[in-house]
Amino acid sequence: MAKHEYTLPRAEFDRPVKLLIVVAPFYRDIADNLIKGAVAEIEATGAAFEIVEVPGALEIATAIGIAERMSHFDGYVALGCVIRGETTHYETVCNDSSRGLMLLGLQGLCIGNGILTVENRAQAEVRADPGAMNKGAGAAAAALHLVALARKWGGPRKGVGFVPASDEYRVAGTAKDTPTA
Repeated sequence: MAKHEYTLPRAEFDRPVKLLIVVAPFYRDIADNLIKGAVAEIEATGAAFEIVEVPGALEIATAIGIAERMSHFDGYVALGCVIRGETTHYETVCNDSSRGLMLLGLQGLCIGNGILTVENRAQAEVRADPGAMNKGAGAAAAALHLVALARKWGGPRKGVGFVPASDEYRVAGTAKDTPTA
């Protein structure tokens, strides 16, 4: 077992970055600490951000999907906390919120997942502590690193497959389609 956690160097950017922090504040104090960590990390890179709140962890992926379709953000930070209770609802919320974010990520969205899934409040408090292992900061750093990768690999792509016909021959049903005698 490793004695030390490794952290990548902070992402750097040559043009502005804008992130959306989507937070489920069910445990307000935990959420506020996650936000503090995320904001500190984002500001350290000079990026801009907006914060929106949703009713619960299950709505985070939906909000990110809506934002991706209807707004313009370079990346997203998902923040929330799910603490095990007495029912199987815990497993549903943990699995489905994570799965929703993963599916969006596989579509190319740059998302840092900072949804805590813990057994008890004490575990959540440790993971949200802005002065310690704050997972909000970690989620923001992850989103920023993914934005940096997307920019590194992004840009104009060359076409693959057939070369489009010139406009002269593309229009169907015109005189250019019918052979002349």
